[in-house]
Amino acid sequence: MLNQLRLDHANMARLLHVLQLKQKTLALGERPNFKLMREVVDYILSYMDGFAAPLERVCVERLQTQAPEHLALTEQMANDYRELKPRLLRLSDDIDMILMDNVLPMDRFAEDLKDYLEAHRAYLRHEREGLFPLIDEHFSPEDMEELRQALPEGAEKELERLQEAYPELYAELRGADVPAV
Repeated sequence: MLNQLRLDHANMARLLHVLQLKQKTLALGERPNFKLMREVVDYILSYMDGFAAPLERVCVERLQTQAPEHLALTEQMANDYRELKPRLLRLSDDIDMILMDNVLPMDRFAEDLKDYLEAHRAYLRHEREGLFPLIDEHFSPEDMEELRQALPEGAEKELERLQEAYPELYAELRGADVPAV
């Protein structure tokens, strides 16, 4: 299960890398592929709701009882993760505006995107350096099974559905390096 979490972590880093490339295009004053950005944002929002939220709940609850000395870290990580969603929803709304040819200041959008990417990368760094070692140290095989059970029923089918729904995104991700976060 920890390997699956690490794989999810690497895949999220790839998604953020795709958005970063589009943000750099914006910073150069060029127009990125907003349709692809829409796919990335939609995918991340689906992932947050369908996969990350139930896993986070189990992790935080388990670590609160088994490693209470790390309560501040787990609570801070949970808060940081929850703060990502409103930022991403704001970006989603802005992308919708752009795709409908509404006027939106691109410099503000580029800055909001950059800020979101920095916040999400910081979260991934805390996950890798703080949360994963705690899970490795404090979770029993039974805890890991509970974590696996926290995944929504049919998670594999949902991943397949998402892959079919976002073909351009998957084409972009194929062969993408896992950037260091």
